[in-house]
Amino acid sequence: MTSKTLKKTPEPKARPAEIVREYGFPGIDDIAGVTHDGQRVWAAAGSRLIAFDPASGERTRTLDCAGDAGTAFDGKYLYQIAESRIAKIDPASGKVLGTIPAPGGGGDSGLTWAEGSLWVGQYRDRKIHQIDPKTGAIQRTIESNRFVTGVTWVDGELWHGTWEGDESEIRRIDPQSGAVITRLEMPQGVGVSGLESDGADLFYAGGGKSGKVRAVRRPKAA
Repeated sequence: MTSKTLKKTPEPKARPAEIVREYGFPGIDDIAGVTHDGQRVWAAAGSRLIAFDPASGERTRTLDCAGDAGTAFDGKYLYQIAESRIAKIDPASGKVLGTIPAPGGGGDSGLTWAEGSLWVGQYRDRKIHQIDPKTGAIQRTIESNRFVTGVTWVDGELWHGTWEGDESEIRRIDPQSGAVITRLEMPQGVGVSGLESDGADLFYAGGGKSGKVRAVRRPKAA
């Protein structure tokens, strides 16, 4: 395992996040992890995983599955953090196919899939771990300078959410040094719990106890 230590470099100025749309769901008052399966958005809502159509906003699936942190999709299966474990789930049946230990032992936050690995955010430790999806073994660690919530990769870019008090951002960081490249500032009081890219120009951000998922525009690379 190797660890990439954050270098102290000046941060870029934050720009306002462009929130394109907000989604809310009757009976859902807390959103943790968020992922995207190429068509639907999945969101962890306590004792359930819900899927919705991002075009219509309509809920299309509900799975009974505990989830209090990050959610990921590997192209076939869902992965969901629940307390100190990460469950591998068949989205067709909702069956849990297996579990691995989460690296933070219950202090885990975001979750995403990239390069054949799971990437797990550590909230208060301000770290992102690359782990083996079969064993949970940590393969690499990237440090951040903010609390880490949701995590996502898109087009080789590593982004993560932050949420401290009433301030929250979506940040792009250098996957080697941890240096901050881009800062998207959410409106005051609007938090980011989970985060996932749609593979194109949008992020889907869980809104914690607001019960909302928000679509946020991903800025074009400079």
